[in-house]
Amino acid sequence: MWWFQQGLSFLPVALVVWSAASFVFSYITAIVLHHVDPLVPYISDTGTIPPERCLFGIMLNVSTFLGVATMYVRYQQVSALSPEKPKILRLNKLGLLLGWLSCFGLCIIANFQKCILYYIHVLGACLTFGVGFIYMLVQTVLSYLMQPELHSKDIFWARLAVFLWSSSSILCMFVSSVVLYSGLYGQNLVQKLHWDPQERGYTPHIISTVSEWSLAFSFLSFFLTYIRDFQKISLRAVVSLQGQTLHESPQSFRAEEQALLVAGSI
Repeated sequence: MWWFQQGLSFLPVALVVWSAASFVFSYITAIVLHHVDPLVPYISDTGTIPPERCLFGIMLNVSTFLGVATMYVRYQQVSALSPEKPKILRLNKLGLLLGWLSCFGLCIIANFQKCILYYIHVLGACLTFGVGFIYMLVQTVLSYLMQPELHSKDIFWARLAVFLWSSSSILCMFVSSVVLYSGLYGQNLVQKLHWDPQERGYTPHIISTVSEWSLAFSFLSFFLTYIRDFQKISLRAVVSLQGQTLHESPQSFRAEEQALLVAGSI
């Protein structure tokens, strides 16, 4: 059995691989069609013009589903490991809510492109990266509270390192974006897809785009730390029949079952 076939470890693996592929494929398509500059465009710019916009949207919708499933499994795992620790359970519920809000933001990014409804697209980005950043913080704190009994210290330090990576990316992207869109370098820069290295504002633009890509891959790297934990989880379905046929009502099935029990006792 391969390592990604153990337990439910395929979930975070699929989330990371598929999400990275959605960024890379849309980027390659946009570059080949000369819709953006090859040197580090914004991720959203690579999903602005058809056909890459269609590819970008449908692949991120699948990433949203994988993210929701991964975060739910993580929630159930923490709940099962710490059933009698109220502090951990409260943080765990908060983490699930934040994680699903972040996934909802990703769905908004996928379906409301920046060139069509810019402010809704920005709202989705804030939910994805802003709320997702808090989700990473909650999970890092949970890892700290659960080590060394339930978590190894290595996992905690790995998640802390990725969280700090994400923090630095957010800080750089925020500062460079504020400088870029302050009005010093012109107006209507939001819809600008092609930049000349000789233009004013090119340096903060590059810093902002590099920081965005760094932030996106820091998020994906955080889910890679779930792989070892998910290898210890299995999923199975329990089927409970409410009738012996598909047209029989549950009430009649219960009555028949009680009658059989009475007959058996006699």
